[in-house]
Amino acid sequence: MVILQQRAAGRRANSGSSIVPELYVEGASRAGIFQSNRTEDAKFGEIGFGTRRRARQKTQRPRPREGCRAGTHQCCPLRRPRPCTPRNAIPPVLHLAGQIAYSFGMRGVLGFDGGGTKTDCVLMDESRQILARTRSGPSNPTRVGLEATFAALLEAAEKALAGSGISAGEVATIYGGIAGLGAARVAGDLIRMLKPKFSNAVVLLKDDLSMALLATEEIPSVVVIAGTGSAVLGRNSPDKFAREGGWGPILGDPGSAYDIGRKAIVLSLRHWLRGQNSPLGNEILHRFHRNWIELQDQIRANADSVFPEVFPIVAKAADESDEAARVVLQSAAEELAEMAARVIETLGLRDQSFFLAKTGGVFGRSRVLDDRFDSRVAQVAPNARVGALPMPIAEFAARAAVNCLDSPVRNVGG
Repeated sequence: MVILQQRAAGRRANSGSSIVPELYVEGASRAGIFQSNRTEDAKFGEIGFGTRRRARQKTQRPRPREGCRAGTHQCCPLRRPRPCTPRNAIPPVLHLAGQIAYSFGMRGVLGFDGGGTKTDCVLMDESRQILARTRSGPSNPTRVGLEATFAALLEAAEKALAGSGISAGEVATIYGGIAGLGAARVAGDLIRMLKPKFSNAVVLLKDDLSMALLATEEIPSVVVIAGTGSAVLGRNSPDKFAREGGWGPILGDPGSAYDIGRKAIVLSLRHWLRGQNSPLGNEILHRFHRNWIELQDQIRANADSVFPEVFPIVAKAADESDEAARVVLQSAAEELAEMAARVIETLGLRDQSFFLAKTGGVFGRSRVLDDRFDSRVAQVAPNARVGALPMPIAEFAARAAVNCLDSPVRNVGG
């Protein structure tokens, strides 16, 4: 194979420090989420693309290449110290090589977003073209265990690679945000399990909350996750964070699908014990093909198989004006907004303009919950811009992984 670009001599990967909270790299030590003594090169967004808070470049300096934060010359979570070559300095033959790279074999990267209900995966080649989006089962190790987490990641990856033209050996980087990774303390074990399958890949794992915060692409910003679990994380500078929630179902995940399902069933059980008819309760029983005694037995055996599955029923009923469902969702919205308000207050963002991102399966399913949450946030922080993340977390992780490649091929065709 023709060598298209000579690697810079003496390149080294500084994998011993973390650029973001809870980043796990093979052979690297764990970085605490509130670690304050961060080096200058550990600035937010230096995974290689997209922070909207960019430094203006002087005209006499070469422009950094696409996908690199201006002025930092850092291009990936490993912070490999290589210069960023402007496109007009690359020989034309290399641009042609980018167009015919598939003839010589294109490397790929995998981005993961793992949660308590599902795992999303994006396969991307080094020209940043998305080759596949796949989904598998839950991968939160605190809920399903290490083996099931590994199985879900592997299943999603194999689905993505199937028919893509990229083999497991051609995967160069894996970057994933996995819920519960920090609490379970199994990041190192999970990386070691993935390495035999992806022997040539650099594997980087972090908790899903920190990955979601990076995906806002802004400083300051706050991200509210409400899926199977719930949590809020924000930052007002590269090294100051504030967090609420994320403790799991036993200690409490207010506003999560699990919590909403639990409260809906408790409310329906009260109606049943009083001999009262409950349209919401009837829908729940119909969904599981159980009576209340049998459903309680299933909950005791495996609550995760019931509570999160009840949330879509509650959301649908609320939008159809079921009063019990509306009460449950309004309460969830209040609890999520309260967590967000505490983070906003801690970071001193109440009167500032900042981006508050909503992500997770709870949002976007019912106007009852979304409208109540948005109105409460507006009362706390009237200058906040509330909206969805700019892109799905798995796609964000894949784009970041591309920037870890030594010499990514440009998609010169556009």
